[in-house]
Amino acid sequence: MATPYTGDRVLETNAVISESFAKQLTDLPAELLEHILCFHVLNHIDICNVSCTCKRLHDVCHGRGKVWAHQYKLRWPRLQRFYQQNESYDWLKEFKTRHMVGQQIRRTVESISKRFFTEVPCVGQVLGDSFAEIESLGAPEHFCEDELLGILNSDKRKCLTLKYYAKKILYFLRQQNILRNLRVFLERPPEQQSALEGAVLVDRYCNPLADITLESISAQIEELTDKVKKYLRVKNATHPSLRASQGDCFVLENLEFQSQVICALNAVLYDQLQYKGNERDYYNPLNSYIHQVLLRRTGIPISLSVLYMTLARKLGVPLEPVNFPNHFLLRWCQNQRRSEDIYDYVYIDTFGKGKQLAAKECENLIRHQVGADYYSAISTSELLLRMVGNLLNIGKRGEGNEKSYQLLRDSLDLYLTINPDNVQYLLLQARLYFHLGIWPEKVLDILQHIQALDPSQHGAVGYLVQHTLEHIQHKRHPVEPEVKRRSVPEHRDVLYSVGLIMKHKRSGYNCVIYGWDPKCTMSQEWINTMRVHQLSKGADQPFYNVLVQDGTCRYAAQENLEPHSAPLEIAHPEVGRYFTEFSDTHYIANEELQARYPEDMCKTHRTVEELYHGLNPNSGQSPEPTANFQDHDLLDP
Repeated sequence: MATPYTGDRVLETNAVISESFAKQLTDLPAELLEHILCFHVLNHIDICNVSCTCKRLHDVCHGRGKVWAHQYKLRWPRLQRFYQQNESYDWLKEFKTRHMVGQQIRRTVESISKRFFTEVPCVGQVLGDSFAEIESLGAPEHFCEDELLGILNSDKRKCLTLKYYAKKILYFLRQQNILRNLRVFLERPPEQQSALEGAVLVDRYCNPLADITLESISAQIEELTDKVKKYLRVKNATHPSLRASQGDCFVLENLEFQSQVICALNAVLYDQLQYKGNERDYYNPLNSYIHQVLLRRTGIPISLSVLYMTLARKLGVPLEPVNFPNHFLLRWCQNQRRSEDIYDYVYIDTFGKGKQLAAKECENLIRHQVGADYYSAISTSELLLRMVGNLLNIGKRGEGNEKSYQLLRDSLDLYLTINPDNVQYLLLQARLYFHLGIWPEKVLDILQHIQALDPSQHGAVGYLVQHTLEHIQHKRHPVEPEVKRRSVPEHRDVLYSVGLIMKHKRSGYNCVIYGWDPKCTMSQEWINTMRVHQLSKGADQPFYNVLVQDGTCRYAAQENLEPHSAPLEIAHPEVGRYFTEFSDTHYIANEELQARYPEDMCKTHRTVEELYHGLNPNSGQSPEPTANFQDHDLLDP
């Protein structure tokens, strides 16, 4: 009868088997070992362990080999486009660097909420310091961006606060990079500045999180060019523009050939593809973004002109931009030589489906006379100033919400990058930053620059400097926020708690509560304007700060709110500032919001159980009857 194995004999036998297997494994050719170690179930920790077992496997797992290249590609597939296939890289070193950068970025983003949390949504609060921290890592920019994208692409309903700040940082990082590219673009000789490339840079700066590249826009332009060529071929199969290859730079000398191109361009853009000027929604900023013009086939005179001029030049017709007041135009020379006479040009109204006008006919578009200077061609930088100026005016016309403030900030940044010494817009930028209460150090830099450019602005500059310094001092000694406990007697009438999904009885909007007051805390002027006296309990009842599905922030009376019968996610851009997760029926407050309302999450969980899980459906209190009252948007509750 065999003696049963003891524990020591089992370990000994396993060791012998492992040693035997390892010997057989290391006897395999290096190519086969690499193939085995690239199996998809092995991660970087496994490879580290394998490489430590013996010299043979350590050599197979060397940094420039296939094993670590495979691990890098597996872990960060988005980064492959930054590497040339025929180049040799130390993949182990790249892996370590990217891993370290990822950890540091995540730590930085995780710390932001504690440092910058406020109850009032405020634009750009986190930009300066956090960006400086990430820049100080000295890491490749695409490593930082990849980690931020990784955070944003994680589980949709979780880590909302982390995603909120990751998005802010990514927005800012990309904008800084685009501004650098714009400065390089503006330093080129004027003849090397393409209006299309400039328009793409403006578009990307205002939409930094969108996937917009010059390459993708150029590809769409090529498709349009091919459509025009196809139409042109039917009309004139021997037209010289048909022989032009992609990227060719040429000019048709024959005016008849140019005219045929213009006719084909009008037929394809306006008749076949139905491009048009957006008369109904003229002041929509989307009309100025070239990727949206191509997508929606609609725009305003300047954006349609950039598209039209780019296509015409690719087909050999040298059109020029004209900064005509209130209605941007293109001009087409009818003289063989470049002329200074405005009557030697035909003026093309791209907003009016390519209509051709004589010089004085252009005045009918704006219904007043203008001098000859307004018919002159302008440079690409002047064109971009006009385009950015349009966006700036749209931002000024906005409703004072975060979206309009962001557009105003973005357009000011662009304008002052192109024309950095414009005192009027520098002062506007300083006032905007001061009004929003952000980045006071930058406000001081702007004010110093204004004073150097124009000493006569001393009064306005002095006022802003004084109050900005007071703001900086206040930041150094912040007031501790009020902690609101439900258990204190004066809060006994507060029925609802942060994180609950609610419905407004009168307006019908869906929202989530992110704060409350036992009584209305707004000014008497606001109370009168909002007709709070028409409520059954007037201002003497709880009011709630809510994030609304339409992207607004409102201040709603308790009697006008009721728990939503079928809770749903609230697609508001500020949700992540206050909540870390959506849990099917409610939002879970992040640490900072819980510190303000330390007893609310327990109340929220009890309410959710009663309302949606049937534990005690009759125990909840019913909201008060509805009064004839509708809350208006409140940007600073």
